[in-house]
Amino acid sequence: MAPSAASGVSSLPSGFAVFITFPDLLFTFEFVFGGLVWILVSSSHVPIPLVQGWVMFASVFCFVATTVLAFLYVIGAHGNRNSWITLVFSYVATLLYVVHAVFSLIRWKSS
Repeated sequence: MAPSAASGVSSLPSGFAVFITFPDLLFTFEFVFGGLVWILVSSSHVPIPLVQGWVMFASVFCFVATTVLAFLYVIGAHGNRNSWITLVFSYVATLLYVVHAVFSLIRWKSS
């Protein structure tokens, strides 16, 4: 039996195997939907540019962070250890989009 199988710890994929495992396959969906958000936000016209700027900042930040994380996983920089960086990125991305949703609802309610 392999050492990782004996200890019950699975090894993290690296290289292009990142794109065929389930949790890491979500990077592909983040690329696609991140690109769609950029296209939709940049082509829309809103009366208050600050709202559009915030959602554009959130989508650009998430797209760049996803690109960096995917690249790090592909080159195997994780060293076959679980990383808290992905968890922190997920919380920050959620916070950015929730803040945008709250302020959009406040603006919608006041109009």
